[in-house]
Amino acid sequence: MPLLFDELSGAPSWVPALLLVTLSFAAGAVARFIILRFIRYWQNRDRKLFKSLEKHLRGSIFLFIPLMLINVGLNYINIHPHYLDLITTIINTFIILSLCSILIRLTNVVQDMLFIRYDINLSNNLRARKIRTQIIYVKKVAIVLLVTLCVSLILLSFPGVRKFGTTILAGAGVAGIIIGFALQKSLVNLFAGIQIAFTQPIKIDDAVVVEKEWGWIEEINLTYVVVRIWDLRRLVLPITYFTENAFQNWTRNNAQILGTVFLYLDYSMPLEPLRQHFEKILSETKLWDQETQVLQVTDTDDRTMTIRLLMTAQNSPMAFDLRCHVREKMIEFIQQNYPQCLPKTRATLADPLLDGPGSR
Repeated sequence: MPLLFDELSGAPSWVPALLLVTLSFAAGAVARFIILRFIRYWQNRDRKLFKSLEKHLRGSIFLFIPLMLINVGLNYINIHPHYLDLITTIINTFIILSLCSILIRLTNVVQDMLFIRYDINLSNNLRARKIRTQIIYVKKVAIVLLVTLCVSLILLSFPGVRKFGTTILAGAGVAGIIIGFALQKSLVNLFAGIQIAFTQPIKIDDAVVVEKEWGWIEEINLTYVVVRIWDLRRLVLPITYFTENAFQNWTRNNAQILGTVFLYLDYSMPLEPLRQHFEKILSETKLWDQETQVLQVTDTDDRTMTIRLLMTAQNSPMAFDLRCHVREKMIEFIQQNYPQCLPKTRATLADPLLDGPGSR
């Protein structure tokens, strides 16, 4: 390549530059093609890993290789020093941006591999949800650090910034205090996120009740949390909400949950047929996890007795469906076999003359 540029030294100055750019992008396209073919060839060894690499690196390596070749080739082109410094600075800036993009995409590859290992689609997914929560938050922090480092390297590539480096460092203490006050809320959210990621009062896919709404933790971001409500609405809360307020977490230690159904029946209702039918309903449905079934009279008043049915399910959505199923089947059983035992109001009618003074 140096010999080729030497032969073009007599040509207009833009010709070697155009040739350098053309050859660099052509070499970059060839290198990208070879890398992708290599990845596809090795997919048989670890298909999921190389599929993730192909998915995330497909676009990011397109600029990095040509820019590196252009940066090297500039040394063999006759360019005015003033313009050479400017062009070199611009190319270095894009090289840093391209490298940062590759590193960020590699974090996505690492996340994909860890997500495959810790699958939350299993019935007993408590450990997987714990680790996924940490992975997601650590990845977001890593991306912030990479972007910060990238911006710092870009700024340091400009001579004007380097010249005032001493002044910047001298004022860093004062600036840090000012920035700390200005970003106090953001820093509180950041540290609250770190606390949540490792102490884990909430995890990805936890079933929670917040602000009188029931749903699942869908996203845990650096400054906010997204809760997917049961009716597909999204509740967005600052991440500090979960460190400063009380809320219900139905899957904190175990996805299994206890479901409750209440029946209000007349005192004439026999309990043994009711208990037998309750056991029959549970034995015929896959929603029940076959661990807990209890029928108890938990309260009475002047009109009815309160019957509580307890049953367990593997997770909260299944528990909700199980409760609805049991409630429907029990009401159907009572309507068909003991309609007289449904709640009723009793009244005694008497002749007022018999209760009057002359009745004696």
